[in-house]
Amino acid sequence: QVQLVESGGGLVQAGGSLRLSCAASGRTFSTYAMGWFRQAPGKEREFVAGISWNGRNTNYADSVKGRITISRDNAKNTVYLQMNSLKPEDTAVYYCAARRYEATMHSYDYDYWGQGTQVTVSS
Repeated sequence: QVQLVESGGGLVQAGGSLRLSCAASGRTFSTYAMGWFRQAPGKEREFVAGISWNGRNTNYADSVKGRITISRDNAKNTVYLQMNSLKPEDTAVYYCAARRYEATMHSYDYDYWGQGTQVTVSS
């Protein structure tokens, strides 16, 4: 069982930066791949970024490549999402999720989810 708690969301102007954190409980965090997803009002949940259990493999949605970086610190049971050059279209609730070993882009592959953190980018 893994429990996930996101933090770091907030209101930022376009062009600004935020760093989201996702703290995980449990001793087996290092065996889980982590993903970040987001959901804007009236839209489906979409993949943002993923990282493998050991941090060696990462993947990103095309819409965020070059602006967003996912990383993890297994010693702290935490995964991060560094978001730069934010745009109004990045406004959404951001969720972290966990699954065994390798990250995928599909929300249905993930077993555990956090409650989400709101990111609002003003123009």
